[in-house]
Amino acid sequence: MYRRIVLKLSGETLSPLKGSGETGVFSAERVDEAAKMLIKVASTGAQLCVILGGGNIWRGRFTDQMDATVADNMGMLATILNALCCAEAVNRLGGKAKVFTAQEMTRFADLYRADRADEALSDGCIVFVAGGTGNPFFTTDTGAALRAAELRADVVFKGTGAEGIFDKDPNKYPDAVMYKEITYKEAIDKRLGVMDTSAFVLCMDRKVPAIRVFKMDDLNNIYRAAIGEDLGTTAHL
Repeated sequence: MYRRIVLKLSGETLSPLKGSGETGVFSAERVDEAAKMLIKVASTGAQLCVILGGGNIWRGRFTDQMDATVADNMGMLATILNALCCAEAVNRLGGKAKVFTAQEMTRFADLYRADRADEALSDGCIVFVAGGTGNPFFTTDTGAALRAAELRADVVFKGTGAEGIFDKDPNKYPDAVMYKEITYKEAIDKRLGVMDTSAFVLCMDRKVPAIRVFKMDDLNNIYRAAIGEDLGTTAHL
């Protein structure tokens, strides 16, 4: 069992499933499904900090001529929309959620500060930290690693479309082999692309105990991992 989990969820978690017939960037059914799963994980006693991506809303520059900083700022705003959406669902469905943002926009959420987030987690809130790191050129993977280090998390959960970390892309190479465990240094040296190298480096330098990488097509896998089932790959010190 984990005491404190940082969960990295893609923005696509909240969007309609392919073939569902739904359109738009959000699916009411998927948003509620995700919220119910977060409440279920919190019911184990684990403190849960959620970092949502923004890919359902914004995928980056739509032209090479677009300013990269502006594009990244738009991506950070997309993560805030997703956090507000998911936190509302958690509160509406009987859980307890609080949103912090890396940018000052107190009309919508509190400005992130590690001590404030730590207090909310200890008070039983599912904490959403949105707006990335607050700076362009850093992904939400690196944001999750940063918050895990600041909040002294036991583990980062990272969802992917694959079963775990492989030695090469399993979508391209049928003979790809999945690691059950790997050190941060090995993941960096092998340039495994499941997470940004900067995220692995930060977790190694700040001694975040582990990153669990597993398939999140079935959101119940989050709960299974939280209670200690052996899913996916564990990267560690």
